Amino acid sequence: MRTTEAIEAYLEQLRSVRRLSSATVRAYRSDLASLVAQVGDLPLADVDLEHLRSWQWDATRSGLAKSTAARRTAAIRGFFAWASEAGVIGTDPSHRLVSPKRGRTLPVVATADALDEVLRAARAAAVDGDAVALRDHALLELIYGSGTRVSEVVGLDLDDIDDERRTLRVRGKGDKERVVPFGGPAADALDAYLVRGRPVLVARGDGGAGRAVFFGSRGGRLGPRAVHALVSRTVGPTVGAENLGPHALRHSAATHLLDGGADLRTVQEILGHASLGTTQIYTHVSGERLREAYRLAHPRA
Repeated sequence: MRTTEAIEAYLEQLRSVRRLSSATVRAYRSDLASLVAQVGDLPLADVDLEHLRSWQWDATRSGLAKSTAARRTAAIRGFFAWASEAGVIGTDPSHRLVSPKRGRTLPVVATADALDEVLRAARAAAVDGDAVALRDHALLELIYGSGTRVSEVVGLDLDDIDDERRTLRVRGKGDKERVVPFGGPAADALDAYLVRGRPVLVARGDGGAGRAVFFGSRGGRLGPRAVHALVSRTVGPTVGAENLGPHALRHSAATHLLDGGADLRTVQEILGHASLGTTQIYTHVSGERLREAYRLAHPRA
């Protein structure tokens, strides 16, 4: 089996068996395509460790970020592990491929005061009942108030909202379901949007988006890019970032939960992280804030 054919079989397994999202599968496709671009479409059994090291070295020389190089290497190792288990190849040449150490980059986090100012402005903009302004206010409050991913929020249907308990049922990575809470301000903003904003946006479409919660200005289900643009426009200036994505609100929610005394496992459950290690980066963010506050306030710092 040639490499490209094996890659397609592997991607199909990720889609149908592991049920990874289409975005994740696209990322795997891109990472694996870089190997074909380097070594050519050889029979997969002919690809050896030297080919893989050459591919890795070429990526290093091109100035690829360490985090990207590490992700690509993980993708390659997963692919060859699958090929070995499936009997496509006899031995796995990636066993001895060393993954580059990821550089630790602390997430961008807005202060609680800065976000309060952003949310006040969003609420003021929605006072006149404009449908898009009502939607945008609800989105900002809900993402920050629940710590959800943008894909989870735009994927919400009306049946996923429990008004009485103030919870959302969301589908995260690997199509895993979890229930997350949201607070009073988010509940108020969401209620205002559902009553006064959503019907206006729904009327602009052809009904194809069904029971989606969030709609675009043309009446279709809202997409992640629109939310990215919203966060970049409203939250970005508060942290000095021109291209700030919705994940910054998720990062901020997690950090503020820990700052407020929530334990790490609770935050892990809310965020839907499979590993506690993924959540632990927020303890570093809180630690940095603690040291900075000490440095500025203590006379003996």
